[in-house]
Amino acid sequence: MDWALRACGWHGHYTYAPDETDLRERLRVNTVAGEAWRCLRCGTFVPGDPVGRGPADHAPEVPRGRLLRDRWIMRALAIERLLRALVLVAIAVGVFKFRSSHETVRATFDKDLSLLKPLADQVGWDVDRSKIVHSITQAFSLSPTTLLWIGVGVFVYAGLQVIEAVGLWLVKRWGEYFAVVATSVFLPLEIYEVTEKITALRIGALVINIAAVVWLIYSKRLFGLRGGGKAYHREHHAESLLSVERSALAVPGAAE
Repeated sequence: MDWALRACGWHGHYTYAPDETDLRERLRVNTVAGEAWRCLRCGTFVPGDPVGRGPADHAPEVPRGRLLRDRWIMRALAIERLLRALVLVAIAVGVFKFRSSHETVRATFDKDLSLLKPLADQVGWDVDRSKIVHSITQAFSLSPTTLLWIGVGVFVYAGLQVIEAVGLWLVKRWGEYFAVVATSVFLPLEIYEVTEKITALRIGALVINIAAVVWLIYSKRLFGLRGGGKAYHREHHAESLLSVERSALAVPGAAE
């Protein structure tokens, strides 16, 4: 997949006319349709006036190549975190509603369970040994204060997911660090859940989180890895089209 062409197809091309004459001439051509400028993202010459003008040093850094692909991956992670936050909010709301009508729900459950037992006996389902029924009964034994703290804890966790999603979506450096730290903190709990009971959902969530942490630390050079933030910004700058063309001008005979 050509990530640059896809991004330009969605957001439009970004052309720029630098003030430096030699560099400007490498980014423009004359066509039968008039003047055309080279897109800083996909490299295509686009007829019409440039989107931006000014010194090359003031040109925005338009991601391209691997850096653009990384941005797509980070935004996919952001969407996954946001969906997870929505699920957690729904769970927290359910806990608060359950807390407010705790006794009513328990009385209804006990009444319906007694009506269900004859039918369960006919189909061979031992209600008294059911893990689902046992888990629900344990939930009824929780005090309102305990349920309040559980709901608050789930809400806080959902808030962390939202902050993480925002930082990743905006491709911020603090968002990358926040995502790694916040995800790593909960990895032991997720591993413990998998050891208790293996489900496709738990394994999938664990694999996604581990892969996200490893990928972010390695590709974004976090915590000083592979040269740290300075090396990452140098790499980002070196892959920009303006930097490539500047390097070409530094080669003897390139201007001709």
